[in-house]
Amino acid sequence: MKINEIKPRMNNVETAGKIIAKSEPRRVDTRYGPRSVADVKLEDDTGTINLSLWEQQIDLANVGDIVSIKGAYVTEYRNEIQLNIPRSGTIEVVIKDSNKQDILEL
Repeated sequence: MKINEIKPRMNNVETAGKIIAKSEPRRVDTRYGPRSVADVKLEDDTGTINLSLWEQQIDLANVGDIVSIKGAYVTEYRNEIQLNIPRSGTIEVVIKDSNKQDILEL
């Protein structure tokens, strides 16, 4: 699915894109206790979307990586939609640091 096709409240989203920005991890209190989260901006040829990475996912992907996401769901935060990957979902680095390569289309 292309990023411009992603809408609020969608479930089981599969998409791919390039990570173009990543925040420093921060600690937040959740109903499961304190956890680390980082925000990334994911881009494909149709647009960008925010993506939240939790705990182990944070170190998995970096700026410049092309990632494939499966089983994500969409929420809205501060009037912007964002992807979230539940425990049952996956994120996989398809190409590490694509800035070193010429990637035309995912």
